[in-house]
Amino acid sequence: MKKTLIVLGSILLFMPVAAKAQKGMLRQACGADIKQFCAGVKPGGGRIAACAKEHVADFSEPCKKALFTTAIVVKACKADVKDKCAGMKPKEIGACVKEHFAELSEPCKDSLMLAKLGR
Repeated sequence: MKKTLIVLGSILLFMPVAAKAQKGMLRQACGADIKQFCAGVKPGGGRIAACAKEHVADFSEPCKKALFTTAIVVKACKADVKDKCAGMKPKEIGACVKEHFAELSEPCKDSLMLAKLGR
């Protein structure tokens, strides 16, 4: 439980660093869970993130898997994104990572490929 909360917290803090595909995967896997457990929460000011942290243990297994996979990508690619995509808006980072894929570190490439394969 504590490990899951730490993973969720790191994902929510560094979500802008994640590739666009990862965000889509999270939205697809966790959207229903967030709607179910955080329906009455007004977006903005970190309130949805706080609600998600509070209810992560209640989330579905596909959502937990998506959170874990995203955490791996964020950790593996953080330095690459900082180096190759500095100053970009969060919505532009996915395209930047794709454009610079050949220049990314091996751990980042590996984590992106495994995430794409759904492992």
